[in-house]
Parts: sequence; C-alpha cells; structure tokens
Amino acid sequence: MYLAHFGLREAPFGITPDTSYFFACADYQEALNTLLVAIRSGEGFIKITGEVGTGKTLLCRQFLASINKEHGAVAVPDGEPQPAPVTQRFVTAYIPNPYLTPHTLLLALADELGVVLEPDVDQHHLLKSLTAALLDFARQDKQVVLCLDEAQAMPLESLEAIRLLTNLETEKRKLLQIVLFGQPELNQKLQQDSIRQLNQRITFHYHLGPLQRDDMDYYLSHRLNVAGFTGGRLFSRGAANQLYAASGGIPRLVNIVAHKALMLTYGEGRHQVSARHVRVAAMDTGSAKKSLLRWWIIAAALLLIAGSSALGWVVLR
Repeated sequence: MYLAHFGLREAPFGITPDTSYFFACADYQEALNTLLVAIRSGEGFIKITGEVGTGKTLLCRQFLASINKEHGAVAVPDGEPQPAPVTQRFVTAYIPNPYLTPHTLLLALADELGVVLEPDVDQHHLLKSLTAALLDFARQDKQVVLCLDEAQAMPLESLEAIRLLTNLETEKRKLLQIVLFGQPELNQKLQQDSIRQLNQRITFHYHLGPLQRDDMDYYLSHRLNVAGFTGGRLFSRGAANQLYAASGGIPRLVNIVAHKALMLTYGEGRHQVSARHVRVAAMDTGSAKKSLLRWWIIAAALLLIAGSSALGWVVLR
C-alpha cells in the first residue's frame, strides 16, 4: 500500500475508533469535559447525541480511557516528583449494541461487571445479584458507570429497565450512572410518555457536531503525525478545502475520502494530495458524493448570480 511511499508507520485514516487518534478540537474536548464533570458529580443519566460518523464511539472510548486518569504526585528519594499510582475510582461497563430485551441487557451488564450468575437465572435473582454487586462496589467507594452505544436502537422496555436500576442509591449518590450515546433519533424516543421519567433524569446533554472548516488542517495533521508522518504539507490547501466540501466535516467521511485520495496520489507516484485527487475520491464515495454535488450546485448558483449581476451592470451602462 502507500505507507512506505509517504513515510507512514500505519494507515492514518482508518474508520475503526482508536483513542490514539482522538482529536481534541474545541467541540470534542468540550464533549469529553462534559462527560467527566457529569460523572464525577454523581449524576445518574448523561446523554451524548450526534449524527452518523461524527465520532460518538471514539468519544465514548476516549471517555472510558480517561475516566480513571487522576494522578497525584509523590516524592521519591532523589527529590524528583513522580506520578502516584492511579486510583481506580470508577468501574466501567460498555455495551456497544443495546438492541436487547430487558433481561438480556441486564445479563450483559452483569457480565461486564463480573457478576457470577446461576445458569438460566430468572429476573428476580438477576436483579438481586446486580444490586448486591452495586452495593459491594459502593462499599469499596467505587462508582459504576455504564456506557450504552447506539442507544437510539434500544427498545423502550429496556430503557425503562435501566431506569429502574438507577433507582438504587445510597444517601450520598447513585449506585449506577449511565451514559447514553446515540443518533438524534434518541431525542425523539425519549420524548415518549412511557419513558418520560428517564428523560427528566438526564441532567447533562451534549450534541456532537461535525468538524469546523478551521479544524480540518489540524485534524489531518494530527492523524498523519500519529501515524508517523514527518514530512511537510501532505494535503494541499486546495485538497483540504475540497475534503471539507466533500465530507461536510463528518470525521468518518473525512477518513474515507482522505484514504482514497492518498491511494490515488500514490498510484500516480506523487507526494502531495491535490484537490483533484480528493474530487475523484469523493465521487467514489456515496455520502461524500452527495455532499460534493451539493457544494458544486451552490458554487454554480453563486457564479450564475455573479454573472447575471455583471451582465445587468453592462446593460445598464
């Protein structure tokens, strides 16, 4: 492939969520900070929404990786401060596909928390075992955090089962905190009367949007640097502009089109991606093709308006 050609250690624009590529622009860092503040304040439900491809799963994984990174500093004999051992204050559970019945969802949570259950356990004993485990974590001064990805797909009955589980609390805090990650359809689902109590308990909410145009160059440089690139500007300014137009700033589309553009550039034996490479790559990509076509229509309309104004000015003269 093109790795050696561009001096890369690994492919920089994969679509698998990898926390080493987390891009902390203002919007994404604010979303992460919102999650960390909400969890550390003991809130029961937190909601993160965003369109397809905006990086919700990557944000979730970065949050899970960051949640226990609270370091102090300890002195060592030579006087140099060293990081103190990390205290694992939070116990985390992650369910990537919560399209499950209430019973199966609770079984998945028990499995994530390491709760040993009897074969064919019934609902009563399942809840009893989960409650005992949550109380045991609380006695150890640990907080349990459950992250549910693709939460817009959850059946209403399963959402209600999770809400009932969050009723468990000590005098100080909830025994279980839940973060819902989902597409905007999640908001519509939560408006239904049957789960209005859950909606009322969501105290923190953040909507994750696409990258801004000003972020595009930094985003490309960040991913290339993580992948080992040490050269100059690999994507020309025109290529970056074209990439934003084609993707609308949606990170997943940026990655797909950028990867294809690198392949085209490599195929021609060149060392810089041009706007033409990005256009061709975008035309080979479904959603990006639509976005690029929309951009071309707008540009053509503006040129037509400008041309009409110029013609009118000439006629008036």
